[in-house]
Amino acid sequence: MNAMPSVRLAAAFLLGSAPLAAAVTLASPFTSHMVLQREMAAPVWGTADSGESVTVEFAGQRKSATAGANGRWRVNLDALPASADGRIMIVTGSHTPQPLRLDDVLVGEVWLASGQSNMEFTVSKKVKAFAGVANEEAEIAAANYPLIRMFTGAGTKAYEAQDHIRGEWQVCSPETVPAFSAIGYLFARDLQREIKVPIGILALSFGASTAEAWIRRETLAADPQLKPMLDRFDAAVKTFREKPPAAVAPPRSEDVSAPPVPAETKAGTAVAAGAARGPRRGGGAARDPSQDQHNATVLFNGMINPAIPYAIRGVIWYQGESIVGGDAGRALYPHVQAMLVEDWRKLWGEGDFPFYIVQLAGQAANSNSPVVREAQATLLQLEPNTGMAVTVDIGEEKNVHPHNKQDVGDRLTRIALANAYGRKLEYSGPMYESLSVDDRAIRLKFSHAAGLVAKGGPLKWFVIAGADQKFVPAEARIEGDSVVVSSPNVPSPVAVRYAWDNFPDGCNLYNAAGLPSPSFRTDRW
Repeated sequence: MNAMPSVRLAAAFLLGSAPLAAAVTLASPFTSHMVLQREMAAPVWGTADSGESVTVEFAGQRKSATAGANGRWRVNLDALPASADGRIMIVTGSHTPQPLRLDDVLVGEVWLASGQSNMEFTVSKKVKAFAGVANEEAEIAAANYPLIRMFTGAGTKAYEAQDHIRGEWQVCSPETVPAFSAIGYLFARDLQREIKVPIGILALSFGASTAEAWIRRETLAADPQLKPMLDRFDAAVKTFREKPPAAVAPPRSEDVSAPPVPAETKAGTAVAAGAARGPRRGGGAARDPSQDQHNATVLFNGMINPAIPYAIRGVIWYQGESIVGGDAGRALYPHVQAMLVEDWRKLWGEGDFPFYIVQLAGQAANSNSPVVREAQATLLQLEPNTGMAVTVDIGEEKNVHPHNKQDVGDRLTRIALANAYGRKLEYSGPMYESLSVDDRAIRLKFSHAAGLVAKGGPLKWFVIAGADQKFVPAEARIEGDSVVVSSPNVPSPVAVRYAWDNFPDGCNLYNAAGLPSPSFRTDRW
């Protein structure tokens, strides 16, 4: 199952037999064992000789196209029903003597999993030292799911948009799953159990990356708030290229095991919002800014562009710890996040496809502050088809990479089942909606509030303040779909906050579905 894809063997044959011809090739996401998206047109593309006729045959369809002057060709397969039968795709070029053959191709649901190290986090710690899910050995032993496939793209950063990313589709088994993105795998596993069709995950993530690194140049250049990021990056690249150092630091490994750079850094003003990293201080060798995952566009260029427009159902995304620039960077993040979502939707041309994020877990670090979680939650304003898995309750105090990825996968799956697949189930924890002042107390109203419960004892982590803006610990109790908050020290309350801490250990407001409320505040002080 896991041998080198036959498309590569064909390519090797062609290189030996016809060195003067630009043999037909397929784009990166097309290898044996892949999953094609069901029930929508599925683009298939690649390169060939200019003017060469290329034909793709799959599942009874035969589609042809002619390679353009730039050598690129593309066909769109008509929408296909889900199929767990491994079938063959044949690609033939009129100038190419040996057709390309892809084996064991399924049709089902395809999701793109992207973001930074918590999405890159693998099932086994033997693959990445910072990773390894809870109950790792048991999870690996049970991972016999031949209808789940994952394409893991090699970590690649580039100054210009690339057409290729190294990787191949792997069939899920105890032998292959250790190297799978844990969240990608657990989401696929839980989803496949429910909807009973093949699931494919395009895993394209990179540790310690910023959101702006995943956005294309044209979008950044056209946005007045984001263009300064691009300008600083371009200036740093120009300086690096014009004055190359005697010794150049090697690119950072794609296997990033160190915690992401926190929002507050020792560099202070040197890392302004969106600033490009350049020469290292203290005598270290300069580093190519295009090989720094904090810089604008570099991961879009290296990892996302090669996958567009592979047909997908939607995106799952886990990012946030590497927001740079302190308060200014956090304030800008909602806009950066919105631009990324809107631009990816535009580039794929599938409309407002689902985009579901994982909100940061609690951790005793400024990178995981409630202000960052609040900034992430603004995604929910980008209707339709957005969702947020809350994980404030499953963080680890001193670890940016919590090992409980099972609950993350479950919460993402719930969102997808309810919103992308029409299942009637609760998919969100209690979400604050409004307040009213009621006899020296504040009554908070919530959506997704059926069966509000304080897990494990009285409600914790509620604070209250009057007009003086001084918050004090509060007593909170559940009344129906409301929470009533008060303190004898605040006779005229005006604002409440919940779990408003980097690491609100033991925060315990849930609904009957066992889903937690995110941290929130009613003020904007």
